[in-house]
Amino acid sequence: MTRSPLSDRDLLRKSIEYRRDTLRAIVEAGAGHTGGSLSCIDILNVLYNRVLRITPENWSSAVRDRYVQSKGHSVEALYVVLADQGFYPRDQINTLCQYRSPYIGHPTRKVPGIEMNTGALGHGLPICVGMALAAQRDGHDARVFTLLGDGELAEGSNWEAAMAAAHHRLDNLTAIVDHNTLQITGATRDVCSNEPLDAKFAAFGWHVRQVNGHDLAALKAAFTDPGPPGVPVCVIADTIKGRGVSFMEGVLKWHHGVPSADEHARAEGEFSAALAAWESSR
Repeated sequence: MTRSPLSDRDLLRKSIEYRRDTLRAIVEAGAGHTGGSLSCIDILNVLYNRVLRITPENWSSAVRDRYVQSKGHSVEALYVVLADQGFYPRDQINTLCQYRSPYIGHPTRKVPGIEMNTGALGHGLPICVGMALAAQRDGHDARVFTLLGDGELAEGSNWEAAMAAAHHRLDNLTAIVDHNTLQITGATRDVCSNEPLDAKFAAFGWHVRQVNGHDLAALKAAFTDPGPPGVPVCVIADTIKGRGVSFMEGVLKWHHGVPSADEHARAEGEFSAALAAWESSR
């Protein structure tokens, strides 16, 4: 399947549609991690439509890029993006969380386009260190990306992996932190503060970039601009939990919450208004 490149303008529309479709999938399933899925949509949009060399056609190639969603509980967003990329029909996501459906609440390799089973937090970065090291030693130019939750960084295996990545000079590795500052039990700074996050990664030998995680152009630049040779890159993407739905933005209860019929109707109205505004800005 040959896909036409999206314009910057069309990329904006994709983010709105991805958020709408993600929320619809969660409502249909009656379960999902709403806030974190909505906060990482723009990151996934830019990765899959601007950066990653990952398609259904090259999925069996050893030299393809790799993406691992370490914050696997926000898989609903990834399912929607992979469907849009042509890995499976969109209507398959309607079976989310149903008996015998492969579309479960965390990534599984039973779903086309999913690189690794994740969800037990703290494993994505260590896995990606191995992938990046293998590509380096095999002489491939494949790049490896992983998406971490900021609350997930309380898991010590992340810091072991960060140290190993710098030691092995893995400049083909990019770790992205969905820095929405909220986790299931409260603000990350109150549960187990990891600040100053930029200084911590820098101290472990990483090149750190901090960007607005909802600015598509800034994300593209952060993911594609070359970093120092031999240095892994950490992109701290400042995001808003529940982004795109006014009554969910920055509200803790939407970490793992399903909107009621009235709330979903209200959210649908906001998505429709955003699409209408996009249309009128031509």
